[in-house]
Amino acid sequence: MRTFDPDSSIVSDIIPSPNHGERNKGRQPDMIVLHYTGMPDVEGALARLCTAGTEVSAHYVVLEDGRIVQCVPEAKRAWHAGVSSWAGEDDINSCSIGIEIVNRGHDWGYPEFPLRQIAAVIALCRGIMLRRKVPAHRVLGHSDVAPARKKDPGEKFPWHSLANSGVGHWVTPAPVLRGESLMLGTISDEVLSLQQALAKYGYGVPLTGKYDAATMEVITAFQRHFRPARLDGVADHSTLSTLQALLASLPPEATAVASK
Repeated sequence: MRTFDPDSSIVSDIIPSPNHGERNKGRQPDMIVLHYTGMPDVEGALARLCTAGTEVSAHYVVLEDGRIVQCVPEAKRAWHAGVSSWAGEDDINSCSIGIEIVNRGHDWGYPEFPLRQIAAVIALCRGIMLRRKVPAHRVLGHSDVAPARKKDPGEKFPWHSLANSGVGHWVTPAPVLRGESLMLGTISDEVLSLQQALAKYGYGVPLTGKYDAATMEVITAFQRHFRPARLDGVADHSTLSTLQALLASLPPEATAVASK
């Protein structure tokens, strides 16, 4: 693949990836999905994203020092999300821009994200949101769209800092307190209401009324993003209250999309 002009003025380098295609049915991206690379070093991560045959790519890679590499033009469909869903859509690659953030991830020690790197992520996302008219609530983590498979960018990722700059949706998490909880194995109308609330927000969760393994995985993903103080997959008062506050603060058109 020949080189291309960067879509963002803050891109420092272009390393083209052959792993991409056309967006299905001309779908225009209106979502940003954030990942971590989850590999020991940046060289290995870039090689994997930009080598033919790996079946993986992303539009952008944000290095620890804040430099930004573009690998796939925004108009193309990068292969970053895999099997995933959000708000009723299951071809997340066609509707999103994928950003890989260099971080070794949970399997390699999971370090903190440097401030320079987060500042670059914010600047990159703000530009994409303006160009592509991406609403704040559609800036998501890989774990949100693929809760059964993925943990990235993880509980150390400073979503609150992004939201303070207009990137992503956030409310202050409700405090973790002792009290009654919904947990694995519970079957009740309250569980069904929880599943409906998660689905209304956008998560892919079965509406069964049973707190099964799939529901627990979605709750864990929700906590990893929105209530990182405790990751246990248990729908306690803090988790439920934080979810309701998020739903209440969505623009009206957002829940309409999520309810389709």
